[in-house]
Amino acid sequence: MTVRKMLVVGAHSADFVWRAAGAIAKHTAAGGEARVVTLSYGERGESGELWKEPGQTVENVKRIRHAEATAAAQAVGASFTCFDLGDYPLHASHQDVDRLAELMREFAPHVVLTHPPSDPFNPDHPVAYQVVSQARLLTSGAVVEAGFRTAPPSEFLVFEPHQPDLCGFVPSVFVDITAVFEAKAAAMAAMSAQAYLRQYYTERAGHRANHARKVTGDKAIRHAEAFQRIVPNVVGAL
Repeated sequence: MTVRKMLVVGAHSADFVWRAAGAIAKHTAAGGEARVVTLSYGERGESGELWKEPGQTVENVKRIRHAEATAAAQAVGASFTCFDLGDYPLHASHQDVDRLAELMREFAPHVVLTHPPSDPFNPDHPVAYQVVSQARLLTSGAVVEAGFRTAPPSEFLVFEPHQPDLCGFVPSVFVDITAVFEAKAAAMAAMSAQAYLRQYYTERAGHRANHARKVTGDKAIRHAEAFQRIVPNVVGAL
């Protein structure tokens, strides 16, 4: 039996937790394999609680963020890797795109999740989208014979941004995470540098569950996450 593989790429080390930890946990609970890759630790712009400590240093913040993200990923059954490219601003080179593309060729994910292409409040999130989009295309080539190693095309979705209505985000997929919400809660609890976001994303899971119930009529859905497909999915029939 083929093991389904999921790759989640965030700009900062906590992004996957708030936006996709439930979907990751649901994926791994079903026997799938998941990898989380972050392009930075968010050490400069997203670690405010840590910078309140006297004498704090960038390297110590990175160390703490690495430990937090590793624990969060473990809580939902995923591995964690950080490219450590820096944040605010996040700069990615052609070599960084190639590095991610090579990881994709090796891992050959069935589904890839990342940020939407637009975010007027965060300069790093659109950069992450561009890196992932380019790497994904380089991974599959033109879906014909190529002069370099390729992997089959993956599904490509973006997860919900903090302010979706201002980022052009229109959900096309809801994932019911009711059964694994405790795992997502554990992942969120691991991110002490941004503890202030736990309540917001707990409430957001309830809001999206309300929308999912309206779509399906399934009253058992209590928590959900929203995603938007970037490329169409293909089915045998409707």
